[in-house]
Amino acid sequence: MANLKEIRKRIATVKNTQKITRAMYLVAAARLRKAQENITRMRPYALSTLDMLSALAARIDDEDTHPLLARREEKHVMLIALSSDRGLAGAFNAQLTKEAYKQYNRLIEDGKQVEVVAIGTKGRDFFRRRSVNLGQTFSNVFEDLSYEKASEIGGAVISAYSSSKLDAVYMVYNEFKSAISQQVVVEPLLPIKPMSPDRMEGTADYIYEPSQGEILDTLLPLYVNVEIYRALLESVASEHGARMTAMDNATKNAKEMIDSLTLQANRARQAAITTELTEIISGAESLNA
Repeated sequence: MANLKEIRKRIATVKNTQKITRAMYLVAAARLRKAQENITRMRPYALSTLDMLSALAARIDDEDTHPLLARREEKHVMLIALSSDRGLAGAFNAQLTKEAYKQYNRLIEDGKQVEVVAIGTKGRDFFRRRSVNLGQTFSNVFEDLSYEKASEIGGAVISAYSSSKLDAVYMVYNEFKSAISQQVVVEPLLPIKPMSPDRMEGTADYIYEPSQGEILDTLLPLYVNVEIYRALLESVASEHGARMTAMDNATKNAKEMIDSLTLQANRARQAAITTELTEIISGAESLNA
């Protein structure tokens, strides 16, 4: 059994750790509220944009109308993986990178050329260690997340797809469900999937003003940027939720450890007192003998 001094030192260390995890929990909880508000406001707009573009893609017969509407055989694929720049978020990054790596290997086995775009340093480091074909990487995106940063990523995607360097683009990210639940999803970004005929029934056709080309030049890049921005917001909210849960569990575990160490300290203290009393009594009896 460790001596009393060592146990008290461990208790002090665990208490300091508990203060840190508690502070991180509170920070994550505060940031989660803001992130949750952002994604709640963004989702309806992003989903409506997707529905509109899906309906538009279903109505346009000539795919050469715009480069972003082109549908080609998937030979060159881009996989965008959204991880975080920081750890201490439970299984948030592990689940994401595991699924992204699984999709990468599946596409490679199907004979496709795959390029991974890593957003977040955790994903970047993970793929570098596995010698994955890593393209552009983006770090510190989440520090001050904005639509402009999403547009920067979207610009690279649009340029590669429009020039026929890519045939398909997929995003892998954590979709925010709640503070304690995040789900890794693999979502196609390009090409835009046309709306199914049953959903098209009863919908009105579009009138393009000033022209179809000008409208598409505005809406299609907007769709790509909005979808990337929504995925980034989903990832941010999921990260804060995962970190809040992980730090809450760590704080509770620290309390249990402190209770256990306190019990050990009391036992060690009692054993020391008993030993001292035994020595005093034994000494007194030896003097009286």
